[in-house]
Amino acid sequence: MKLLSVVGARPQFVKLAPISEAALAAGVDHTIVHTGQHYDAAMSDSFFETLSIPSPDVNLRIGSGPHGVQTGAMLAALEPVLAERQPDWVLVYGDTNSTLAAAVCAAKLQLPLAHLEAGLRSFNRAMPEEHNRVLTDHCADLLLAPTPLARQHLEREGLGERTVVVGDVMTDVCLRVRDRVVDDPAMVPFDVAAPFRVSTIHRAENTDDPARLDRIVTSLQGLPQRVVLVAHPRLVARAEQHGITLEGGAIELAAPMAYPQLIAAVLRSEGVVTDSGGLQKEAYLLGRPCTTLRTETEWEETLTDGWNVLAEPADLAAKVGRPVPTGPRPPHYGAGDAAHRVIAELVRRAGA
Repeated sequence: MKLLSVVGARPQFVKLAPISEAALAAGVDHTIVHTGQHYDAAMSDSFFETLSIPSPDVNLRIGSGPHGVQTGAMLAALEPVLAERQPDWVLVYGDTNSTLAAAVCAAKLQLPLAHLEAGLRSFNRAMPEEHNRVLTDHCADLLLAPTPLARQHLEREGLGERTVVVGDVMTDVCLRVRDRVVDDPAMVPFDVAAPFRVSTIHRAENTDDPARLDRIVTSLQGLPQRVVLVAHPRLVARAEQHGITLEGGAIELAAPMAYPQLIAAVLRSEGVVTDSGGLQKEAYLLGRPCTTLRTETEWEETLTDGWNVLAEPADLAAKVGRPVPTGPRPPHYGAGDAAHRVIAELVRRAGA
């Protein structure tokens, strides 16, 4: 079977790692296409190195830009690659502009399309990611849902017959990396004494509005424990543009981390403050309370028993200071074998 994966952003590199390994084990001819959506070493190269992902076969080097410009450039650059390779499956990951561009390209070329992480819904139409994931689901021939709840969303949209629940491939990676770094304090790439919390802020709704970004930063600075704030390129650029100083008060600024370093940091933290979908889930899997600076989450299962709560900047301190959950964390996202289930499903259908 010929499989072609299209990735472009940090969370997709993490998801690609177990898929690449499972494809190799199954003898699948796997082509990796990197759109270049995240193109610097900290957001791209380090993930391929630390997660032992083969170097991309094709790098389109599209770079950043407005949504329409970036997505259109990806679509134009992907078309000759997909037309030449003629894979049995085009596999797209998550909800980025790379996902949507590859989905539209595969559909136009009438190539079989599978969407990994299908069926997630925030129901917030202001989020670019929500449009990307909904449009991709409706383009796809096979919807690889991470949870039963995601399947329910797809069934309500008339897509149930195309849907298979396979579990969450990021769980595969997170659990494996956790076991590797849990006893290695040297993996933490910063020198901040415990107790501390890990924070990442990068979404447009939290960074593009100067007043909201200022409220978020001020709230983080005012927390009673140290906050290790990861310097995502978008956050740094917007803070500089708006004249907002990130460091100060409780905040200690940290450079972007390789995935194992981030997992090690979360394991040693008191909890997480984020707007990242992936980090919400990783905090849940690692048993660390998460406070999410959003009005909704596509990972609804993390809200179980208070392991994750939604917050506004004004009530951040109260939400962060809530009692640590003591209840169980049901295995909503699978047992760590999702990638093998994905490849098995693709191979089975390719041979049908």
